[in-house]
Amino acid sequence: MALVGPYGSGKTTLLEAVLFANGTTARKGSVSANNTVGDASPEARARQMSVEINCATTTFIDQSFTFLDCPGSIEFLQDSLFTFPGIDAAVVVIEPEPAKVQMLKPYMKRLADLKIPHMMFVNKIDKATGTLTDILAALQDASDTPLLLRQIPIWKNEQITGFIDLALERAFAYREGKPSEQVDIDDQDEEKQARYSMLEKLADYDEHLMEELLSDQEPAREEVFSDLQREFSEGLVVPVFIGSAERGQGITRLMKALRHDSPDVSVAAKRLGIPAAPDTTVQVLKTVYSERGGKLSIARVMQGTLKDGAVLKTPDGEETRVGGIAQVVGTNTTKVAEAKTGETVALARLEGIATGTTLSTGKAPPKKAEIEILTPVYKLAIQTANRADEVKLTAALAKLIEEDPSLRFAQDSELHEMTLAGQGEIHLRVAVDKLMSRYGLKLNTKPASVPYKETIRKPVTIRGRHKRQSGGHGQFGDCVLEIKPQPRGAGFAFIDEIVGGVVPKQFIPSVEKGVVAYLDEGPLGFPVVDLSVTLTDGSYHTVDSSDAAFQTAARIGMQEGMPQCAPVLLEPIMKVRIHVPNETTSKINAVVSGRRGQLLGYDAREGWKGWDTVVAEMPRNEISNLIIELRSLTQGVGTFDVEFDHLQELSGKVADQIVADRKKAKEDAKAD
Repeated sequence: MALVGPYGSGKTTLLEAVLFANGTTARKGSVSANNTVGDASPEARARQMSVEINCATTTFIDQSFTFLDCPGSIEFLQDSLFTFPGIDAAVVVIEPEPAKVQMLKPYMKRLADLKIPHMMFVNKIDKATGTLTDILAALQDASDTPLLLRQIPIWKNEQITGFIDLALERAFAYREGKPSEQVDIDDQDEEKQARYSMLEKLADYDEHLMEELLSDQEPAREEVFSDLQREFSEGLVVPVFIGSAERGQGITRLMKALRHDSPDVSVAAKRLGIPAAPDTTVQVLKTVYSERGGKLSIARVMQGTLKDGAVLKTPDGEETRVGGIAQVVGTNTTKVAEAKTGETVALARLEGIATGTTLSTGKAPPKKAEIEILTPVYKLAIQTANRADEVKLTAALAKLIEEDPSLRFAQDSELHEMTLAGQGEIHLRVAVDKLMSRYGLKLNTKPASVPYKETIRKPVTIRGRHKRQSGGHGQFGDCVLEIKPQPRGAGFAFIDEIVGGVVPKQFIPSVEKGVVAYLDEGPLGFPVVDLSVTLTDGSYHTVDSSDAAFQTAARIGMQEGMPQCAPVLLEPIMKVRIHVPNETTSKINAVVSGRRGQLLGYDAREGWKGWDTVVAEMPRNEISNLIIELRSLTQGVGTFDVEFDHLQELSGKVADQIVADRKKAKEDAKAD
């Protein structure tokens, strides 16, 4: 089971309540006390939030359950996306706050698209300020699948003291630290109305039940429970339960629903395209590197029995051997000799096996499941305080990216910097913290540089002449260059118009090399693009001319000529598609304008009810921290994708500041 939902909804607290209620733990930890089974990493404890999947196995009555507590921040959504293919069902945890409903959409949408059964647990029900009817109506806006209310609260003196189970038609009173006890239903009319509404929604997918309701015939309890199980398993409805994880209320009723209604593991295996066979097949849900550097793969046995030492094949036919099997409860592992169908365990030393891979003991399994890989929206330049640690950094990053494939590492040769890109500011801060604490690296970070270019506005003809005599053979090169601007995007062109051999043919490529070498850094300090250089004239010396001399002459000509060509800065303009809930669309339009962007239009986001996609052109420099403002305006759920569109001239104070910053950076680098 996956526990998913927005940050702050109480998923980790719910996991604690489940483990305690089932007797897996002797005490119930709390996030504020930093003593929960999950969120045990230093990065999670420091922020008091989940930053990676927490795994814990427990037993309820006669059945084993593994809960995968997924991070609530959208910046760590990738962990959930890798988990989803291997789960039977999900519990979506939400606070009873209509204002926070849009925070649900990224989870509800993906669960529905993947056809994963999911129920909803309205947590902190004791702190609800509105009626459950209003809360449910607001929650429905985040779900394309009908919500089915399974319980209604019992109120006494403006406090929730228990609930009525609409399927059982029984009332239960909460008892502090003890199981709830059955009590009489005081308001029969409210219960019957709520139950009828539940049956009506079930009847939308059951003609026999519909006929019974139309005939005022009370359906058999077995028929109701059968419909609840079938319609939940098929993803036709989203059952809604209520409770308080902090107080341990509603936990047993939730567990009973999961035990009774959740589909068998064979349904998830079929969803993955795994054919029924005697072979053992496993799905890798998460990769973790332990404090000692050992690799663990959190994997689920989709069919068969997996034994320690078993040889598993990848979809490409490569083989790997299981180096140990362990059950997991938070950071505690218990070695076992085997894992049976449906169990989720940690497998040791599956080297070279990526998260999301399907493995089999028989013939090669199906290709890797198609899992959505999120596009990076925030980037940092990183460097080691000690240059000798760069190789160590690269190795550490490889492990980190194996754990979290939504991170992207790149070495930019043009900008001479290493960059790490991810899903937001917190996401990258956590990544950097892990690099420093786990691998002992000292790192410096800064915003990633923007690849500015420069070009020219007017032509010039210039002579480049290099003459030096220092005893013996001298150096002589002489060339006349015509430098002209080209249309935007045309690039660089070198043209040879020498006649009469005034520059010998063997030296013409040297002139081109000298010109090209200069283009790495023009008068403004940036690479030069969109110009042509024509070699029109020159002279040579039969003894002192050489390749090196003509290269130097060409560079001299460019150095003297380019400042006369009216150089101008070019900044990259990106096409941005910003995805947000539609109530914030007008605010996003203002953000685009405030960041020197040009609004191209907006429309409903395809497949996302209540969301818009705003399309704009924006300078890349203005996008560097766009996600921070975007998340602030959208309760953390807004996102965007971006692609390069064109280069555009930039002048005025902004351009002057960029050129000045570039010059200062060069001076600082020389001083170092």
